[in-house]
Amino acid sequence: MPMSKQVIMYTTSWCPDCRVAKQYLDRRGVPYTEVNIEVTPGAAERVQRWSGGFRTVLTFDIDGRVVVDFDRGALDRALAD
Repeated sequence: MPMSKQVIMYTTSWCPDCRVAKQYLDRRGVPYTEVNIEVTPGAAERVQRWSGGFRTVLTFDIDGRVVVDFDRGALDRALAD
């Protein structure tokens, strides 16, 4: 049986794509940890490093593979690899 992936979703409270992504992952039975970059120390800086200096939400870290923005194709590929 394949091991499940560790999915960390970097979000904000006001991000509409974040709500859609949570529903997307929930429907697929993918467990994830949500990190709000507005309240979690160091999270905004981590996202900025990954996205070229921007605090881009939605950003995913899937077993160390970063997906910036809610790109369903890239997200599905990262989850399948």
